[in-house]
Amino acid sequence: MSSFLHFPSSLPLRFTSPPSLTPSITASWPSFRPPSSIQNSTYSSNCAVNFRSKYLNLLLSGALALGLSLSGVEFAEAKVGVNKPELLPKEFTTVIDVAGFLSDGQEKRLAKEIAEIEKDTGFKLRVLAQNYPDTPGLAIRDFWQVDDRTIVFVADPTFGNILNFNVGDSVDLDIPRSFWSRLAGKYGNMFYWKEQGEDASIESAVMAISSCLREPVGSTNCSEIK
Repeated sequence: MSSFLHFPSSLPLRFTSPPSLTPSITASWPSFRPPSSIQNSTYSSNCAVNFRSKYLNLLLSGALALGLSLSGVEFAEAKVGVNKPELLPKEFTTVIDVAGFLSDGQEKRLAKEIAEIEKDTGFKLRVLAQNYPDTPGLAIRDFWQVDDRTIVFVADPTFGNILNFNVGDSVDLDIPRSFWSRLAGKYGNMFYWKEQGEDASIESAVMAISSCLREPVGSTNCSEIK
């Protein structure tokens, strides 16, 4: 089963799973069936991933389409979409903070780091700090010209963990999917951001992403959250 979602438009991004929820891997089981205890554990984890994925999609679009491949059930649930371009800044920026988590100095430092990431790696990191439903929503897609080399990092504490990532296909080829859940587990959990501050979670996550993207692609890249 896939734990990734697509926006109702043609946006080529997929949502990653949250911390403590193992990313599901689409697979067929032609000759192997795990023990029932493992199946039950996997099913429970996948259900939790689905719940979180629904929330992630709601953060930016409000339209949900979720496939439960393990149970063979598929359904679509409509929500009121969020699209508030009036919340976007008048000039282009790679960091949008509609929640007020970051100081002006922090925004400038993050924007500088993001520019260096793009220059050195070709990947585009974009940061949106929000408190749903106060969000520009789908309007960020055109504002940022999101493509398959874009990482959309949504910092939103609405459901507890503040770190949410929307990863383009090309990024997904180089970065292990487990990296995003481990990153959210370390810097996005409620204990961390309530003690250190939302700004600390955002800055730490950006620096960890920067370090990961600069590592040579291989079997051990991004194995540590720095």
